[in-house]
Amino acid sequence: MKKVTYNGLTFKPFISSQQIAQRIEEIAADITRKYSGRNPLIVCVLNGAFPFAADLFRALDCDAEIAFVRLSSYAGTESTGEVRQVVGLTDPVEGRPVIVVEDIIDTGRTMEKFLADLRRMNPSDVEVATLLFKPESLKADIKPDYVGFTIPPAFIIGFGLDLDGKARNLKDIYVLDDEANA
Repeated sequence: MKKVTYNGLTFKPFISSQQIAQRIEEIAADITRKYSGRNPLIVCVLNGAFPFAADLFRALDCDAEIAFVRLSSYAGTESTGEVRQVVGLTDPVEGRPVIVVEDIIDTGRTMEKFLADLRRMNPSDVEVATLLFKPESLKADIKPDYVGFTIPPAFIIGFGLDLDGKARNLKDIYVLDDEANA
């Protein structure tokens, strides 16, 4: 993997597509064991979680359905602190297990707000699967049930994560290269 540049910022390789694929298989196996015969609703948080959710959904070895929501709290490389629900959940969730799939939990505020809204819809279970988790940045009472990778508080792109809409289609995950951008 080589370095990449977006919006004048240089990023270096951080997590390979092979590592991501292996971890997704492991998470899918855990979900399959727990939810076999229960038909969970997988709720993908767009846009960033789309690659993770697609690979995870295909790796499940149990019946499941998928739905999509779109939440927003970022502008550029910083969280705005405000959560907007751009596209809301329309699938019925009452009485059924729901697994929310997110690309990254940073401050946790976006997920905290969405989970509060979701719980008012009375699902039987609510769990969270996140590809990336930044516990050092957490500012909300959120503990994901499934974590791909625990990472430090750095800016990440690739595999669904973007910089102003760019770099989502990278197969690998890259981290901002502080030395190259000094």
